[in-house]
Amino acid sequence: MNFEGEINTLSDPKAALFSFSLALVTYNILATVRAALGGVHGVEKMNEELSDFYMVDEMQGTYRGMMIATPAENWQPFGEMSLTEVAERLKELGAKVNLKRFLKQPRKKKKTPPPKRVKDPKHPHVSTAKLLSPG
Repeated sequence: MNFEGEINTLSDPKAALFSFSLALVTYNILATVRAALGGVHGVEKMNEELSDFYMVDEMQGTYRGMMIATPAENWQPFGEMSLTEVAERLKELGAKVNLKRFLKQPRKKKKTPPPKRVKDPKHPHVSTAKLLSPG
């Protein structure tokens, strides 16, 4: 299957529902992190300057490392915290985040326009479709 390059579609309703549920959960995680950071650093800064791509990339890498290096019993206190305690802890951790690492990279203006293409009558362009057509 890997060598043929085909992708299994989510034609099974249960698989499609599971995939959709995972997407909702991951979006909720991202929204929670953004809200915690916004509570500390300002919501406008989060909406205008922060890149979701860089944040998600960092979360993925950090999560993999934490699952290797941190035993499961270290996570138990989070399961026993109230919602208010979790929110306070997230704000404490959010205050330590260096947002410069996650800023959007605005597209820069091109310095010079591309050079004009010169048409050479000795070497005219021929489309691939014309070359492949039988006639």
